[in-house]
Amino acid sequence: MKICVFGAGAIGGYLAVELALAGHDVCVIARGTHLRAIREAGLRLRIDGKEKIARIPASDDPRAFGPQDFVICALKAQQAFECAALFPPLLGPHTAFVTAMNGIPWWYFYKSGGQFEGRSLEAVDPGARQWKLIGPERAIGCVVDPACETVAPGIIEHHHLNRFTLGEPDNSRSERVTALAEAMTSAGFEAPVRQGIRWNIWLKLWGNVCFNPIATLTHARLDRITSESGLRAVCIAAMEEARAVCRALGIDIPEEMMQRRLEAAHAVTGHKMSMLQDLERGRSLEIDALVTIVQEFGRMTRVATPTIDVLLALVQERARQAELYTPTCQIA
Repeated sequence: MKICVFGAGAIGGYLAVELALAGHDVCVIARGTHLRAIREAGLRLRIDGKEKIARIPASDDPRAFGPQDFVICALKAQQAFECAALFPPLLGPHTAFVTAMNGIPWWYFYKSGGQFEGRSLEAVDPGARQWKLIGPERAIGCVVDPACETVAPGIIEHHHLNRFTLGEPDNSRSERVTALAEAMTSAGFEAPVRQGIRWNIWLKLWGNVCFNPIATLTHARLDRITSESGLRAVCIAAMEEARAVCRALGIDIPEEMMQRRLEAAHAVTGHKMSMLQDLERGRSLEIDALVTIVQEFGRMTRVATPTIDVLLALVQERARQAELYTPTCQIA
């Protein structure tokens, strides 16, 4: 099985090391000092004080590797959009494209049924660029739970969790998603296959739509955001709006899951949200796939999102002031 991990940062690096050490034919796309470090000393993964090293073929040019069985995209959503034209050399007739990314994926309305079937999303894929260049028929959904961090070029630290939830856009249990799950399980990951991956995508997004912007605006850690009464109230208001939006799209998540989501987040003591990490390190902020997209869905379904609208306006301006964000679109 040939697997290319496109974006060997925190999550991509974690996946690449474990898959390679499990015996799979893995290559990675990286760039800059991270790429040089991987080439010189291998990709290094630190877990519980121990270090694993995988010597993995690495390049910044996808043409170096050719068609793969699976391409795992572990980029931020805005980076994936910018890199859309780089993926085709990795895509053969049967290559599957795994979106191991936070937020709503660009293929969301492929095989979804309903009135929005086949519609592209301006917040994450303006002009349907990825839809056209990659093809939604290749897509496999992947909800990322692990918390990882790139602590130095070529060095990844894993902090919490090891589950990657997989699912086909058409809700089938296909041979390819089964094969992917088996490969990931062989590498030590939890890789459940869900028939209804959009449900899992929304459950994760419930947290990201509020935790990330609040962290970026306040610099608070996750346990503080979910315990301080005022911040927790903002989280609940945003989650309730997100729940109304996903219900309008046919995804019904029980209300009690909100409390579970908050408590699970609170248990991760001292965790710094990814958007805040990016702000502190001067990297572009992943706002559109986590927050703007919910506003877009709200407009589409005529569901009001006042709390999310305020969080979005504030975090966009904070990111603009830091010169770390350019909107991909303007939601009408």
